[in-house]
Amino acid sequence: MAQSMRRVGNGDHAVICLHGWFGSAEGWGYLPEVADLQAFTYYFPELRGYGARAREAGEYTMEEYAADALAAADAAGLHNFSVVGHSMGGKAAAALLIQAPERVRALVGVSPVAPAPVPMDEDSQGLFFGADDDHGKRKAILDFTTGNRLSSAWLDTMVKHSVDNSTVAAFAAAVRSWANDDYTDRLGTPQTPILVIAGEHDPALSADVMRQSWLQLYPNVELVELAACGHYAMYEAPVALVTQIEAFLARH
Repeated sequence: MAQSMRRVGNGDHAVICLHGWFGSAEGWGYLPEVADLQAFTYYFPELRGYGARAREAGEYTMEEYAADALAAADAAGLHNFSVVGHSMGGKAAAALLIQAPERVRALVGVSPVAPAPVPMDEDSQGLFFGADDDHGKRKAILDFTTGNRLSSAWLDTMVKHSVDNSTVAAFAAAVRSWANDDYTDRLGTPQTPILVIAGEHDPALSADVMRQSWLQLYPNVELVELAACGHYAMYEAPVALVTQIEAFLARH
């Protein structure tokens, strides 16, 4: 299997970052630029069907992405590490914790999808499940999840990144996995420290949604609601986001 993983930093604490549905290894906004690269080394694996791995076939499920991330960690010589997952990457991070709990120092979810099915009404299903070949629906999703408050030009840039860095097949399969798959019967009671970060302007994965999902499913979870951002904190409030992530990881 081909491996593709961006790396920044030289710190002792390794952090594997699993990107979101609209993201890629290069789709982490300003996070790599404002991180503490002396204390941490950040690894950004490309998930199959995305970016440099766009031609790689697969099922494009969160469990497959977790296994791929573990293979990337092995290739990089990492045994113990923390995991940061954005959006669908949060559900992939939860799957990784099931697969290799002894390797994960701490887990941070940034607007993370929980390891349970995502409730959607009929309109939401039409929007999310119809976005694979509809750029207008991709833009509508971005606008909705950032609180209908950001510029059309920025939304267009994010749509372009998504289209340029994922295949239609991967995008379509990934949403079915992150929306429908249920891992809750395999979670156990891991004592792994978990932080979930919700943007105050994200109606889809709000702080209340975190309280009803992640905080109910795990025994050792903290919640932070980040001001002045929606679903894409790494673009909207990168310094505040990195400050929360690194303060939490530094304790573990």
